[in-house]
Amino acid sequence: MDDRESVNEQKMDLRRIKPYGDALGDGKMQLSFTLPLEHGSRAEEAARKLAKKMGLQNPQVVYQKRLSGSFTFFILYGDCSHVIDATSIAVPELVHRRMDMNEIDDLIRKHVSRKIIVIGATTGTDAHTVGLDAILNMKGFSGHYGIERYEMFEVYNMGSQVPNEEFVATALDEDADALLVSQTVTARDVHVKNLTELIEIVEAEGIRDRLIMIAGGPRITGELAKELGFDAGFGPGTFAEDVASFIAHRLIEQKDRSR
Repeated sequence: MDDRESVNEQKMDLRRIKPYGDALGDGKMQLSFTLPLEHGSRAEEAARKLAKKMGLQNPQVVYQKRLSGSFTFFILYGDCSHVIDATSIAVPELVHRRMDMNEIDDLIRKHVSRKIIVIGATTGTDAHTVGLDAILNMKGFSGHYGIERYEMFEVYNMGSQVPNEEFVATALDEDADALLVSQTVTARDVHVKNLTELIEIVEAEGIRDRLIMIAGGPRITGELAKELGFDAGFGPGTFAEDVASFIAHRLIEQKDRSR
């Protein structure tokens, strides 16, 4: 953090946070959306009116483009009229000291004394495995090795479009410690429905208390995961060591509580 950022933080009222554009607290925002209207002045005015209803003051259409059929894409600038009290926000904390692969393996050897069994899948009709593979596959992603490379993890990557029932059955067969489910498709909240179904199946089998349940994906947050009954949720910017560290620490905590 440079000196300018430090000064800005000192001047900032955390009870009245607004977006930052040209100056601290000016509320400047950029907004983009598509309207089902044919490109033209009527569509442009509709976009401005909609932005005003969203709370933007002085909305300006800075870009518009005709899409296929009677649809128009817009980019607008405006001033946000709303503020957020950041001091009132409480989110689930998943933070442990960031550890590398060797440190995590050493932690497990010392406190668990066996390999941790992790089963991962993209469940339901979701066919996207890029995020799942980035966390699990040995080669990992962006220089961060996947959990398969860790000595103290035994990993089963079931791939995509795995029915929740089959996912849970594998957890029972392999005596899993943790289930990692990835969800990318979010249209009509299908990810919420699928994750809810998974938790219901695990609870019906009577194994929820002994499983570490983790959800991941571009629209997954820690708050959403907790609401749905998971232990943790990991979104964009997550690497294998973040997930592995959480699993290791959570398993050690469970072991300590059971003593």
